[in-house]
Amino acid sequence: MRERASGLGNKLIAMLVLAVALWFLLKFVIGFITGVATVIAVIVAIGAVVWAVNRL
Repeated sequence: MRERASGLGNKLIAMLVLAVALWFLLKFVIGFITGVATVIAVIVAIGAVVWAVNRL
């Protein structure tokens, strides 16, 4: 009985560690995508300003 409880406890801890690791990974991926989108938006905005100034 004690071995079974120990195995169940180990599985529970492993699942908890996996869930936390996946949460951090998801947070990192979302942050990376947001950063790339921000850089693209800034480049597009600078291009728009340059285009508008050349049209004046």
